[in-house]
Amino acid sequence: MDNNPNNSQQVRILLVDDDQIILESLGTFLELEGYQITKAGSAAKAMDCLQAGWYHLVITDVCMPSGGGMDLLRFVKSHHSDTVVILVTAYGSIELAVEAIKQGAYDYLTKPIIDDDVRLSVQRALQQQHLMAENRRLRLAIGRRDAFEQIVSHDYRMAKVFELIDAVADSRSTVLISGESGTGKSLIARSIHMRSPRRDKPFVEVSCGALSETLLESELFGHVRGAFTNALADRQGKFQAADGGTIFLDEIASASPQLQTKLLRVLQQRQFEPVGSNQTLTSDVRIIVATNRDLRGEVEAGRFRQDLLYRINVVTIELPPIRQRLGDIPLLAEHFLARFLAGTEKKILGFSTEAMDRLVRHNWPGNIRELENCIERGVMLCRTGLIDVADLPETVTANAPQADLPPSVNLQLKQILQQAERQAILSAIQAHHGNRRAAASALGINRATLYKKMGRLGLLP
Repeated sequence: MDNNPNNSQQVRILLVDDDQIILESLGTFLELEGYQITKAGSAAKAMDCLQAGWYHLVITDVCMPSGGGMDLLRFVKSHHSDTVVILVTAYGSIELAVEAIKQGAYDYLTKPIIDDDVRLSVQRALQQQHLMAENRRLRLAIGRRDAFEQIVSHDYRMAKVFELIDAVADSRSTVLISGESGTGKSLIARSIHMRSPRRDKPFVEVSCGALSETLLESELFGHVRGAFTNALADRQGKFQAADGGTIFLDEIASASPQLQTKLLRVLQQRQFEPVGSNQTLTSDVRIIVATNRDLRGEVEAGRFRQDLLYRINVVTIELPPIRQRLGDIPLLAEHFLARFLAGTEKKILGFSTEAMDRLVRHNWPGNIRELENCIERGVMLCRTGLIDVADLPETVTANAPQADLPPSVNLQLKQILQQAERQAILSAIQAHHGNRRAAASALGINRATLYKKMGRLGLLP
């Protein structure tokens, strides 16, 4: 819908007044001004109209027999935050006007209504509405950009992950993120939340493997006073805290059979009972789960419910370990170096060739988390302008064979990186059907840089 206030043919206004004469006269005036008008004789009728359709502007009387304009104002602000409200009353009051503005009304008019005053107030209110919609659009665009800022990769496998995140973000379907420990599952879950319509609502993270069965159940669903020892007061659970937003359940395979049953019900019905209570609660929450285990193998071993697996496995995002993303290791190392140098007085320019060679060849069983800790150590121990082999942990400097290196294991570091970069570019171009602008955007570079890289790697005709 066009939200431009200068295009009155597209502007929808909801008029609310129990006085039929005022409703008709004001409606006729605004229709002559070119606006699309809907009339409601009560606050309840107005709420029905708002539930059925979207309006740029609501003009409502304050004093009506069944529910007043202030109640309607609170309803609009709660459920239709982009809609602007103008209040009208026959009883001018400074106190009421101040209260109306505090509650979120744009303007406050008194009867008898003067045409010029209405015209000017509506025009200004619609300009305000347009600015609100534009700011919301910009915040969403910034949020979508920021959601990927912490995910550092040029690897073609991660480009496919980014595409999946974009594809599922707008839905409320359950997402299963699988990958080894330390691959960034929590970061991916937060990115899905930040690129979804729920981004302004809570993102709540729970590690199912960090708590005992009783404590985990209480953590998720809450409890009432006296439910168990030391339950001295009622406590809200994470599902209630995440209402309207997203809950991320990490290490889902660690959940007990009893808890798996309760989780299945929450997934199916969005209903649950706090520990020790018979009261059924509901929660509008998007559920993302993660695991570092093979859930199908867990099902075959009888440790995980098959029906729960089917319920959570609507969309699966598989994160590759960094030993399969050789080109990302230098990129991540530089990223962590910049982060740990921030706020310090150290002057470290980068890594020695030998140090970077050891980083690329290491197996990284702890994945990104292990690499991050390694670089933090290097920054603390480095006494020169470059992080060298001596600044790295012994597990890295031992130079254990890289399990997933390509057959050309004797290639120099520069050649390994060029191969990874070439593969990433080819995969991005193929994924976007030859559209180089889109491929450059997916790779996090501009089109000119993409052309330079393609020329250097012999990918241009």
